[in-house]
Amino acid sequence: MRELKPEFLISDVAGLREVFRTPNPESLSQKKCIDHLDKHARTFIARSPFLCLGTQALEGLADVTPRGDPEGFVKVLDARTLVIPERPGNNRIDSLINIVANPNVGLIFLVPGFDETLRVNGTAQVTTDPDIMALMEVQERLPRAAIVVSVKEVFLHCAKAFRRSKLWEPASQQDRSEMPSLSKMVLDQSTGAPEDAEEMAKLDAQLEARYRETMY
Repeated sequence: MRELKPEFLISDVAGLREVFRTPNPESLSQKKCIDHLDKHARTFIARSPFLCLGTQALEGLADVTPRGDPEGFVKVLDARTLVIPERPGNNRIDSLINIVANPNVGLIFLVPGFDETLRVNGTAQVTTDPDIMALMEVQERLPRAAIVVSVKEVFLHCAKAFRRSKLWEPASQQDRSEMPSLSKMVLDQSTGAPEDAEEMAKLDAQLEARYRETMY
């Protein structure tokens, strides 16, 4: 790990406020935080096919995972409760393990084409309640479990990050073929990828087949 110059490190709030001025308490950035899912938050969630879920292990290690499904896959149960399906995956279940140890979570909802995002912070529990999971059935398949979030903070985030990154602009789309396949990169990082291109192609095809077989 690269060592940072200690004279430039900021280690307390006072130091941060020397760099970033204290916001006006009457500004929208300060007033926008609410403690429930209002009509605008509910509509945003109903449109969203993708979110990032932030969790933290008991020992403090943070983690963020992507979650995606058809738009509206996250269900709002009431003004202070939402539920996220846990679909079949690789069974690492990092987020679920973190939640049962430390229930604090943070969510960012994205809508394709929207430069704004919706942020939700709260606490979570994991359930297999069939009544809750039935709400998230897709192609006659139920999720393995559900993450139920008790909402503490809700606010809309401005468009600056997406406008700076030009994320949705067609000209910003990159050619996926310029990097190796997922299978090859993971193998390079672990046991080593095969040198034979035909064998590597078979492994890539197997991964695509698993995607088709285990999406739901």
